[in-house]
Amino acid sequence: MQAKNLFPNTHLIVGVCSDELTHQFKGYTVMTEDERYDALTHCRYIDEVVRDAPWTLTTEFLKKHKIDFVAHDDIPYTSAGSDDVYKHIKEAGMFVATQRTEGISTSDLITRIVRDYDIYVRRNLQRGYTAQELNVGFIKEKKYRLQNQVDKMKETVRTVEEKSKHFVYRMEEKSQDLITKWEEKSREFIGNFLELFGPDGAWHAIQERSGRMLQALSPYSSPRGSPSSSPTRHPHSPDLSPTPASPSNASLSPPTPPRARKKGKRKSTSTYSRHGQ
Repeated sequence: MQAKNLFPNTHLIVGVCSDELTHQFKGYTVMTEDERYDALTHCRYIDEVVRDAPWTLTTEFLKKHKIDFVAHDDIPYTSAGSDDVYKHIKEAGMFVATQRTEGISTSDLITRIVRDYDIYVRRNLQRGYTAQELNVGFIKEKKYRLQNQVDKMKETVRTVEEKSKHFVYRMEEKSQDLITKWEEKSREFIGNFLELFGPDGAWHAIQERSGRMLQALSPYSSPRGSPSSSPTRHPHSPDLSPTPASPSNASLSPPTPPRARKKGKRKSTSTYSRHGQ
């Protein structure tokens, strides 16, 4: 972007070195040269991509591609036995300095990957890559897989703890609501009870009214000693009603004759007469 905006109507050409030159002078690349070519063609600031560019720019290369200026950061680039591969470009007045963007250089990206190497290896093992594809030994593979299992257990425990906390929190809220409602209902019940059965309650008023109504409707009671309207039987008066004779009594008991009393001191003798004599 900086190189594109240096001059008006700039035609920006980007040279890309091959994998062979890059491996020789800089190091192993993550992306192949074809992948790097294709990535640059999708950058909106680039007008043209030159494949297999030389590591050190020559005069012939500059004339061939009609290059007027070379853009790069101003830090001396030590490589291929030279203190600065852009020294002759700077001396010719064809060099334009740009500012480096921190954190996006190749070295920075590789440092971030190497720093979290174990995390990336474990992630790829989980995603189905083999230890051979990741260039990981047998012991390290088992170690990483064990760490993955431990992390899964930790995550499960953490999830259960969060759910338990949420459940306990909800139960506390519901319990508090139930207690509040119970207190409200209790106060309401006590108030209604006192209103109904208290000293000045409706129940006592109803009882008083009922007593007055019963007193008004019931007759006065008879005074003591007054003759009753119905005849009463004296407990000691003999029962004058005739008692029917039992047939068994009539046949077994003989009639009792009248007793004769004689004058004198002699005892009276009762004479029984039998039937027919």
